[in-house]
Amino acid sequence: MRKRRTFKQYERGPRLNNQIRAREVLLIDEEGRKVGVVETSEALKMAREKELDLIEIAPHLTPPIAKILDFGKFKYAQKKQAREKKQKLLEMKEVRLSVNIDEHDLETKHRKIIEFLQKGHKVKMTVVFRGRQMAYREAGDKLLKELIAKLMDSAILEQDLTRQGRMTFVVIAPKRVSRKNPLPN
Repeated sequence: MRKRRTFKQYERGPRLNNQIRAREVLLIDEEGRKVGVVETSEALKMAREKELDLIEIAPHLTPPIAKILDFGKFKYAQKKQAREKKQKLLEMKEVRLSVNIDEHDLETKHRKIIEFLQKGHKVKMTVVFRGRQMAYREAGDKLLKELIAKLMDSAILEQDLTRQGRMTFVVIAPKRVSRKNPLPN
């Protein structure tokens, strides 16, 4: 029985050099200047003269955009950018409260919440009801509303009071955090 030949699929990523299938490409040189629409073979010659690679940046456009770069440096920059994006993700911190929390303990929780908000984290404040406390859910709602009122100068309400089983929670986010990801260029 004859084995079927399987073709090696290119890894998900940009095509480079001879892998580029388009006849013409919009060429950008190594300094970021737009050269214009050039035949792929001519663009490959230009890249080889400079001892660099021709990388297809935007294959879905017509003509596709290709850039003359060092592929090793390009991959390193992509990995570094991906690592920075992972680090910039906001963390959700949770603070658990009880209906019969003491005033001093509440102040400690309040300080901790402010600390999380200053670091740029979102905070989920949860009131957990145990046993007979389920009959006094309004007290838990009142507790969360008082805490939210204290925090409104440094936070915005992202998710209003929500009840789930034996818990009531609310999510707040810091006011000063920009919604855009401020990555350095």
